[in-house]
Amino acid sequence: MKTVLSICAALVISGFTYAQVKSPQPSPKSKIEQVIGLTNVQVEYSRPGVKERDIFGNLVPFDKVWRTGANKNTVISFSDDVKIEGKELKKGAYALFTKPSAAAWEIIFYSDTDNWGTPKKWDDTKVALKVTVKPIKIPSKIENFMIVFDNLKNGSAEMDLLWDTLYVPIKIEVPTDVTTMASIEKTLNGPGAGDYYSAANYFLDEGKDLEKALTWITKAVELRGDGAFWMLRKKSLIEAKLGKTKAAIASAKRSLASAEKAGNADYVKMNKDSLKEWGS
Repeated sequence: MKTVLSICAALVISGFTYAQVKSPQPSPKSKIEQVIGLTNVQVEYSRPGVKERDIFGNLVPFDKVWRTGANKNTVISFSDDVKIEGKELKKGAYALFTKPSAAAWEIIFYSDTDNWGTPKKWDDTKVALKVTVKPIKIPSKIENFMIVFDNLKNGSAEMDLLWDTLYVPIKIEVPTDVTTMASIEKTLNGPGAGDYYSAANYFLDEGKDLEKALTWITKAVELRGDGAFWMLRKKSLIEAKLGKTKAAIASAKRSLASAEKAGNADYVKMNKDSLKEWGS
């Protein structure tokens, strides 16, 4: 009995040792996702409050790099290459740092996002982009730091940093027109060789309408020519499945010649094996 009581006491003590108090974060986490045109933009950050403090030039010193929020890095990601204030930035995720001053703010996109606050050792080689924008004084006070997207258009938007009595607009341009025009052109021109090939391959694998699969793979080969030995190989397999052995042999020979020219040993062997199987 004494042993049992000792174990229970140990478990109770252990429970107290590992218990953690749950309380709200002083600077709550926030996440915002915005589609600009066809580009996905996401920001994760923490939102410190003014709390009757003097913010810019004091709590956030002028002419020093600021984490642009609180706690871990504010991280912004783009699904496409974009332009920030007219300068190009590759798609990906970045830590968003700023260097405030009374007259202008530097906006810094830093490739290392795994920092708590600013990096212990700043590395200029990790600065993907740096632009300068002008802060604007606003009449009402924003208690908690916030990042919002406004002035949304098909090809651009404004990302706004707001806190205390300042508003800092940052223009983002996205490749909506390029993407849309490419999509329109592809759609109006009809399916490409790859589309026909993928459809035919699926029908072959799933045992669906092989005559339709043959029509599609024939179109794929017509579009790509004899250089596409993998398409010719697929055509021969569909023809063989349909019992069109003579046509399958002809397609396999074309695929073999093309694969030999391309130096693809795998397709050379597969075609030779099939030709032997089909009696050629």
